Amino acid sequence: MRTLSLHKKWIPAGVYPVLCCGAGMTILFITVLLWASFSYSATLKLKDEVGREVTFSFPPKRIVSLAPNITEILFSLGLDEEVVGVSIHCNYPEKAKSRVRVGSYISIDFERVISLRPDLVIATGAGNPREMVERLERLGFPAFVIFPKRFDDVLRSIRHLGQVAAKEKEALSIIESMQRRKERVVERTNNLSRPKVFLQIGESPIVTVGKGSFGDNLIRLSGGENIAGNDREMYPRLGMEEILKRSPEVIFISSMNPKGDYERIVREWERWKTIPAVKQDRIHLIDSDLIDRPSPRIIEGLEEMARLIHPERVKKPMQN
Repeated sequence: MRTLSLHKKWIPAGVYPVLCCGAGMTILFITVLLWASFSYSATLKLKDEVGREVTFSFPPKRIVSLAPNITEILFSLGLDEEVVGVSIHCNYPEKAKSRVRVGSYISIDFERVISLRPDLVIATGAGNPREMVERLERLGFPAFVIFPKRFDDVLRSIRHLGQVAAKEKEALSIIESMQRRKERVVERTNNLSRPKVFLQIGESPIVTVGKGSFGDNLIRLSGGENIAGNDREMYPRLGMEEILKRSPEVIFISSMNPKGDYERIVREWERWKTIPAVKQDRIHLIDSDLIDRPSPRIIEGLEEMARLIHPERVKKPMQN
C-alpha cells in the first residue's frame, strides 16, 4: 500500500489574490500549492516486503543500509549523497567504502546509527534480526525491510527502493535492462540439454544449494539442472559418496570465504576422476558476490553461469 501525505506549511504572498482574478488561474494556484507542500513537509506510507507498514519522510535524505545488496541497489539508483551509513560487509561500489560503518548483519552500533540521524533505515529479511529492526523503530528511525528470494524478487526490491527514494524512473531503467538480459539467457539455453550442476558454497562440510535458494534459481534460469534441486533443505550438506552418485557435469565453487584457498579446493576435486565434471575439466570458481548477493549485479552472475554451463551458445556476457 502506498499513501503520500502532504502537509501545507505556507502559501507564497500574492497567490490567493491570483485565484480571485479568474478561474483560468486556478491551475497556477494549485501548482504552486503542491510545490510548496512537497517542498516543506511530506510523508510516505508503504508496506515493506515482510508486510510491515512504514511511514517516513519523503523523499528520505539520510539513509542507512544494513546489507550489501541494499547498498548496491541504492547506489545504482544514484543515491550517492543520501547513503550516510552502511554495514561492515558493504564493499561495492567503491564509494560505499567511504561511508560510516554501523555494524554487521546481526549486530549494529545503535549509538553510531543515532549519530547519523537517518530518516530511513533499510534492512533485509535475509539476515537482519527482527528484534534489531524493532529496536531501531523504538528509537524513532523508520525501517523498511526488503526480502528478495529469487531473481524476479530482486527486480521487485529495486522497484520498491525506487519508490521509497523517489527514484522510480531510475529503478525502471535498471529493471528493464536486467529483464532483457535475463530473457536472452533463457532464450539461448531454453531448448538445450540441461547439464547436471553442483554449486559448492561450503567446504568443510561440503554445503550446496537446494530448492528455494538463490543458487538453485540461477542454475535453472541459466539452463542447468541442480543436482540438489529436489532436496528439502535450502542449503543441504552432501557427502562425497552422494556427490559421486549424482554425477555432476559442471562444478561451481563459490568464492564465499574471502580467505579460502580455492586452488587447493580445485585440486581436491580433481582427485575424483570418475566425476564427469572432473573428466571434462569443467570445474569453475565463480564470484560469490555475483550469485549470492540479490543486487543489480546478479544478472552478471546469471550470464556467467549460462556461459560456463552452455559455452556453445553463450560466448560472452550479454550486455544491452
